[in-house]
Amino acid sequence: MPLSTETAPTPSRRRRVMAIARNTFREAVRDRVLYNLVLFVLLLSVSAIFLGAASASQDAKIIVDLGLSAILMFGAFIAIFVGVGLVWKEIERRTVFAIFAKPVGRGEFLVGKYLGLCVTLAVNVAVMGAGVTLVLLYVVRGTTPLLVALWPTVTLIYLELTVLTAVALLFSAFSSPIFAVFGTLAVFLIGHFSTDLKGLAELFDAAAVRAGLITLYYALPNLSTFSQITPAAHGIAPTPIDLVAALGYAAAWNITLLAAATMLFARRDFK
Repeated sequence: MPLSTETAPTPSRRRRVMAIARNTFREAVRDRVLYNLVLFVLLLSVSAIFLGAASASQDAKIIVDLGLSAILMFGAFIAIFVGVGLVWKEIERRTVFAIFAKPVGRGEFLVGKYLGLCVTLAVNVAVMGAGVTLVLLYVVRGTTPLLVALWPTVTLIYLELTVLTAVALLFSAFSSPIFAVFGTLAVFLIGHFSTDLKGLAELFDAAAVRAGLITLYYALPNLSTFSQITPAAHGIAPTPIDLVAALGYAAAWNITLLAAATMLFARRDFK
């Protein structure tokens, strides 16, 4: 069945989405979002010096654990707070009226914003991953098997951040910035413990509580799918099957979340 003119990915639609994505990336640079990389590298370098002097043979593992955890935390901060602000700032400045006065659909607007922030996150994650690599090489004074596990794990972290960005856009499409931030943060925290929800549900006798926990398990993305930081610190890399499965899982959630955000945003009244 052919796509309708409303949903078909025509060249003009792609150009509009890419233009919004480029502007979003440029705005992130102007807002100094990428400047957190300097802080990250400085903190990691100082930590490496002290850890290298204090922990002997365990310093490389600690650097990997600390570095990957910092990448996740810095990236989550950007995904949540910048992701929520992508829509809210346009509404607050009333620039949405000028944008939608042009032949730009609300879905195109959201997808463009999403892709622009994903590019910003990709640059952040890549540079921070390179920083961890350089510090690790400095600490071990050579190569180490930990490097084999480092970059596949960085890839998983990036996939998680794309899902978190989609969650932030979903909340910001229909709610206030404060609610969107807390809602996205809740999904981030619960998502990392979602594998425990089933076991927790069995501890309660109340059927309503059990049903609520099981509903959360299936309704929220299982972010522990992307969490391989501890194994990576011990030199255990995600397998190619793990990476492909994580990519498919992230893609499914991103498409679902963006579709839901588009439907909710289409019904939003900016008056």
